[in-house]
Amino acid sequence: MDIFSRRLTSSFLFFLFLSFTEAKEILVGGKTDAWKIPSSESDSLNRWAEKSRFRIGDSLVWKYDGGKDSVLQVTKEAYASCNTSNSIAEYKDGNTKVKLDRSGPFYFISGAKGYCEQGQKLHVVVLSQKHRYTGISPAPSPAEIEGPAIAPTSSAAELKAGFLVTLGVVVLGLF
Repeated sequence: MDIFSRRLTSSFLFFLFLSFTEAKEILVGGKTDAWKIPSSESDSLNRWAEKSRFRIGDSLVWKYDGGKDSVLQVTKEAYASCNTSNSIAEYKDGNTKVKLDRSGPFYFISGAKGYCEQGQKLHVVVLSQKHRYTGISPAPSPAEIEGPAIAPTSSAAELKAGFLVTLGVVVLGLF
């Protein structure tokens, strides 16, 4: 029974590790038509981003009409001024996927003339590696640009992990 218990523990820990390291594809705004001029401040993509947690390895996915719009990855300064002339990257395909490959802020604006000035932009903050495996959300850092602070939330992955740990303790307690 001792060998069985060790194998079960090893399998459980491996499964738990995989559930924490799984990168996600995140649909911007949570829906296909979200990359647009917001109808109000509460419809802003930044409001959506404040409620989300982004980790290194996740990818943001935009669905939009590539003939009428584009996604520009820009600097903080270009984001604040809606400067479309010197972007870090430009995407026009209508099905854009950007991998979040480092911690810290990422800034995106619309490439369509005048859209950014009307609020079509997105600022996300990717958690650092030290926050990757915690079950407690970090306190918001001081805002890098003017605007609301990012509120801490818990994610489904963290709830899943808590459930798996509890299940593992119960299973191990049976042996």
